[in-house]
This record gives sequence, structure tokens and C-alpha cells, in this order.
Amino acid sequence: MGGVVPVINVAGIKAGELKLTPDVLADMFMGKVKKWNDPRLVQSNPGLKLPDTAVTVVHRSDGSGTTWIFTNYLAKVSPDWSKAVGSDKSVAWPTGVGGKGNQGVASYVQRINGALGYVESAYAIQNHMAHAKLKNHDGVFVDPTDDSVQAAAKGADWAHAPGFYVVLTDQPGAGAWPITGASFVLVHRQQKDGDTGRAVLRFFDWGYRKGGAAAKELGYIPMPTGVVDLVEKTWERDLKDAAGQKLWLSDKTALK
Repeated sequence: MGGVVPVINVAGIKAGELKLTPDVLADMFMGKVKKWNDPRLVQSNPGLKLPDTAVTVVHRSDGSGTTWIFTNYLAKVSPDWSKAVGSDKSVAWPTGVGGKGNQGVASYVQRINGALGYVESAYAIQNHMAHAKLKNHDGVFVDPTDDSVQAAAKGADWAHAPGFYVVLTDQPGAGAWPITGASFVLVHRQQKDGDTGRAVLRFFDWGYRKGGAAAKELGYIPMPTGVVDLVEKTWERDLKDAAGQKLWLSDKTALK
């Protein structure tokens, strides 16, 4: 899992100092909030010196999952955004300049005074970019941390989601980062080659149980243990080989 974070380049504003509400963030990307000292920004940031500098929106010029997650969030929290722009891997941006990939967006944000963009949290951390706090579903301003990204997954209703398909944007929970995304792997319920199917599950079990440290080193966040347990119980219930035998048992005896 990982977060998508608003990143900024505003003179005098350090990482995590600026607070953004969902409606203001959407309106900034729609070009409705044009200055950093806009009254709505001032209201959310008492005591923070906001300059009379133009907001320059920076977005992706290429289609991407990062854009899909980000616009999915904006569509959830802003009826105006949902109606005028919508959510997709590539959208018709109302304003701003486009950069290719996280690198392109980061480059523009770092060069333009007054810039506002969005990148993967891992990329923001690795490139020492200043991020903004966001007000989440429960009304709490949060930073994009390991704990807040995990909190978004913990609060999701995985048990009732077909195929575990949950979009982790605007999830409930006081500590949840509101723009979180998870990667999905698709597998056939019945595997023609049972040995290969079992090997695949062993690999993903190792990734879940042992790969957390490697994920964190790359700036990504492991799935919560409770979610992993739920996923693996579904493996045991639903996944079979060509003869109808289970590919996975909770005690892993099928893998020995």
C-alpha cells in the first residue's frame, strides 16, 4: 500500500505545516482558489504566514494509477469535482501544468514557487518534498505516515468486499490518511497446475509475513496482519487445483 500526497513549494512553509480541507484541495485543483493567502486557506491555518503568491497546479500529463487514486478521492469529497472532472487514470485538468510521471510532477513543484502537486508518498519522502496535512473523513488533520496509511486499511470493510476490492480513499478512522491505495493481484480460483498455484501462494504469504521491512525501505506500507489473515482464509476456502483440492490450508500443511 501507499499514500498519494499533496506536495507544495511555498516560501516559508515546511513539510506538514500547511493544513488542507478536502473542499479547498479540490477547489485549488479546479483553479477556484488562486492565491496561497486565500481566506479559506487562512481559516484552516491560523498563525501560519501564507504569502500573496499564485497557486500553480501541477498534475500528471500521462495516465497513471496515482492520478486515478487522487481523482477518485477528489470526486468523493467534492460534488463539483465529480461533476466537472470525474475520476480516471487521465482526466481533463481544469488548470495547471503537466509533468510526466512522479518525477515530472516533482520537478515542476520543486522549480515553481507557489506550486501544488501530488505524488506517491514514497516519492515525496525519497525526494524530501514538503507535503500538506489533510483533514480526513473523521475531521482530523493527519500526515501521510506508515501508521496513517495502515489505519486507512484497518478501517475498510474488507470482509464484505467481493474479491477484496476496496478503494481506500476517504476511509473512516481518526488516524486514517484519506488518499491511500493498495495494489491488487488477480488469480484464478481454479489452478490448472496445483504445484504452481501453491508456489504462488507461498510467495505471497512470504511477502505478507516477511516482506514488511523491504516494503518500508522502498517507502511502501505492509498490509495489516488482520487483513492478511482474512485474505489467506479466503485462499483456503476458494482456491482449488484441477482436481478440486485446496491449494492452501491455514496451518500450511498443504505447502509442505
